[in-house]
Amino acid sequence: MAPFRTRTTARAESSYRPGSVRGVTFHTSRHPVDRLAMILKRFSGPAVPLPGARSYVLVHGIGVSSRYFHPLAAELAAYGPVYVVDLPGYGLAPGPGVDMSIADHARVLGRFLDAQAIDNPVLVGHSMGGQVVSQLLFDRPEVSDRMVLLGPTMDPLRRFPLKAALALFADMFREPWRSNWTVITDYLFRCGIPYYLAQLPHLLGDRIEERLPAIRATTLVIRGDRDPVVRRDWALQITRLVPVATFAEVPGPHVIMFTAPREVAALIAAQPE
Repeated sequence: MAPFRTRTTARAESSYRPGSVRGVTFHTSRHPVDRLAMILKRFSGPAVPLPGARSYVLVHGIGVSSRYFHPLAAELAAYGPVYVVDLPGYGLAPGPGVDMSIADHARVLGRFLDAQAIDNPVLVGHSMGGQVVSQLLFDRPEVSDRMVLLGPTMDPLRRFPLKAALALFADMFREPWRSNWTVITDYLFRCGIPYYLAQLPHLLGDRIEERLPAIRATTLVIRGDRDPVVRRDWALQITRLVPVATFAEVPGPHVIMFTAPREVAALIAAQPE
C-alpha cells in the first residue's frame, strides 16, 4: 500500500444511533482493522431463524458507501443477518492514509470477517465490490462458498477513464433521483474526489476475468437489464468463467439493489447451495 493523503474522521462507536429502513432496524459500529477502520451496519435477521439460514455481507462499489445497499439489506434481513460495510476511505469509514488497491481492500475485508467471527457468509459485491469479494475468495477460498456479483465491473470495453465516465453518466439518466442523490452525495462528501481518482486506476486496471476460473464458490451474477456500465455479453462472460455460476437479469440500471431490492433479494436467497 503506497502512502496517500485523504480525509479522516474520528467518530466513536457509541455516537452512532440505530437506523431503520423499511421497518427493519440496523446498528452501526466502527471497527479497527490493521491500523485502518471499517464501518459495519448490522441488520438483524428474522426473530425465528429460518432452517439453513445464512448471513450476508454486502460490499459497495467505488465512490459510494453502504447507504445504497439499505433497501436490499432490509429485504435480505427476512432471510438472515445482514452485514453491510464501508470499506476504508468510503462512507463513514476514516480515510486510510494509504492508496488502497483491490487486493488491499480484499485483505482488510477478510481480516474484518475473521475479527467479527462471521463464518461462511454469502459475499455480495456490487460493481467494484464484486472485484473485491472475488479477490478475497481467490486469495482465501475458505472464507465462503457463496458469492454474488451485482453489476460486476470492469467490462474490458469500459476500461478507459473517459469510457467509464461516459457509461456512469449515461446510467444517471436511467436511475431514479433518490439513487442518484445517494450516489452523488457519497462521491462528493463522503469518499471525496481525490480518493475516488486515486481508486479509479485500481478499478480499471483489475483483471477480474483472470482469477474467476479459480473461484470455487457457487456464484450468482445479476445484471440490470438497462445497465449501460455492464453489458449483457460481459456479464454472461463472467458467468461462464466461474466453474459453478448462474446468471440472472432484473429490471433496472446499474444500481439494482436500490431500484429492484425485492427481486435481487429473492434471487440471492434462492441461490442453490
